[in-house]
Amino acid sequence: QVHLVESGGGLVQSGGSLRLSCTASGRTLSINSMAWYRQAPGKERELVASISTGGITFTNYADSVKGRFTISRDGAGNTVYLQMNSLKPEDTAVYYCNADVIESSTGAGRYSSWGQGTQVTVSS
Repeated sequence: QVHLVESGGGLVQSGGSLRLSCTASGRTLSINSMAWYRQAPGKERELVASISTGGITFTNYADSVKGRFTISRDGAGNTVYLQMNSLKPEDTAVYYCNADVIESSTGAGRYSSWGQGTQVTVSS
C-alpha cells in the first residue's frame, strides 16, 4: 500500500506564507496523482489542489486559492509540496495529503490514500 506523511503546518499571521510537504512511501509507482484537501470545522472536506505524477505535469486549483497557492512535486513524484502565500483566516483548516492509487497487480484496485492531516491556522 501507499502511505503518506504531511508536515509544515503551523500558526501564521494573515498575509504570511507556509509550505506543506507530503512524502509518499510504499508502492509509490502505483500513484496516479496526488492532491491536497482541507477541512474546516463544520464544513466538508474540499479539494485545494491536485497534480499529476506522470511524465507530463497537470495541476488544478480551487477557485478560492488560485493565484495564492502552488502545488509542486519532485522528479520522482514521491514528495508533493503546497506553497501557500497571502494566507487568510479563511484558509484555516486541517490540510490532508491525498494520493490516487492504482494497484492492479495486487488486486487492490483503485483507492485513495490519506495522510494524517496537518493543522494550518491563520490569525487576523
